[in-house]
Amino acid sequence: MRCPFCTAQDTRVLDSRLTNEGDQVRRRRECIVCKERFTTFEAAELTLPRVVKRDGTREPFEEKKLRSGMLRALEKRPVSGDEIEAAIHRIKKELMSRGDREVTTHELGEKVMKELSVLDHVAYVRFASVYRSFQDVSEFTDMIKHLQKK
Repeated sequence: MRCPFCTAQDTRVLDSRLTNEGDQVRRRRECIVCKERFTTFEAAELTLPRVVKRDGTREPFEEKKLRSGMLRALEKRPVSGDEIEAAIHRIKKELMSRGDREVTTHELGEKVMKELSVLDHVAYVRFASVYRSFQDVSEFTDMIKHLQKK
């Protein structure tokens, strides 16, 4: 690994630890030339499936869009950033473990709703109202009744 301070090629590993639920390796390194220390993270590079939209177009999976939608639903709700990141991580892990090359926006939306229903019921209803294009109040009441049964 190249030193980010002096660009020397020789560095040595001082310490290695598993992080992020065992999905990454954190390495503490020291440059042999300038003696500066720095941290690197190593993770397997796995490809996520392409997203098939309702109109049939396909686009690469974008974690930023997933996070944005969830944050919008969770706005001003008492859910920690760590809980949100863990939910995003679970969604991505499930998508990768399936091994499919493509996932529909419908499937992705259902996974988000499943995670939101565990995190916060208000956020779940917010997301579902947009995702399912609620047209009137009866659809809201039906969803709330469904949540109360759980």
